[in-house]
Amino acid sequence: MEKSKFTNKTLWSKTIEPKTNPFDLHLTELWGYRDLLFLFVRRDFVAFYKQTILGPIWFFIQPIFTMLVYIFLFGNIASLSTDGLPQPLFYLIGIISWSYYSESLTKTASVFKDNASIFGKVYFPRLIMPISIVISSLIKLFVQSILFFLLFLYFNTSIPNFFTFILLTPLLIVIMALQALGLGMLISALTTKYRDLALLLTFAIQILMYTTTVVYPLSSLSGYMYTIVRLNPLTAVIEGLRLIILGKGSLEIFDIIYAITSTILLVVIGAFVFNKAEKKFIDTI
Repeated sequence: MEKSKFTNKTLWSKTIEPKTNPFDLHLTELWGYRDLLFLFVRRDFVAFYKQTILGPIWFFIQPIFTMLVYIFLFGNIASLSTDGLPQPLFYLIGIISWSYYSESLTKTASVFKDNASIFGKVYFPRLIMPISIVISSLIKLFVQSILFFLLFLYFNTSIPNFFTFILLTPLLIVIMALQALGLGMLISALTTKYRDLALLLTFAIQILMYTTTVVYPLSSLSGYMYTIVRLNPLTAVIEGLRLIILGKGSLEIFDIIYAITSTILLVVIGAFVFNKAEKKFIDTI
């Protein structure tokens, strides 16, 4: 803050004004707060396991136990197909992918409620919070991917096309991340008025998982069930990862185009509703 030599008026170094355009994401401002984004990412990653006995080892324990349960229930009892792939590899790649998506979605969907005390006291671009959640969950995804590739080496499997793997894997992960971000922002904004959505979210995520090819391959379906599951953008992600890493999966160019298009649309709608709710959520939360 300083005074002008000519007008003797106070000149403010920064002016905070209400947003007038819900589509304005203030990306330049987000970049200016990148240090805060890093701090939130570090907080989300460290705080969750800080007071646990096993700490980050839970990153490995959770998918291993889930994989064993899936092998017993879906592989042995239900005898669901795994497209000829080893059951541990087939289930683990779906578990790790779905764990990342569901965790990012759940945390993003409650971002207004969980951080109301911070939002009510300090100004910063609110979009930083959901973005930090998606990024911090990526660290967990990377760590769990190490477990997958150790198992991958144990089964002496080779990647069919390394160039395709390098090219498409980041794209599929970005699609999954933006899907969680877009839908999470949308739900978070709506729950400021409609609290029932928060109660239904856990149940809805379970249903969504069974309409994604986490525990079965797309090739095992037919008829209207095939169409319903294929229209889920996350199916393209999981089937694509299985195809480019394990060599078995159902993925066409249409599936990638559809996944990218639906993801962009979801992020745009989510950002619009999130920015609109941001201005008055503190009065309704």
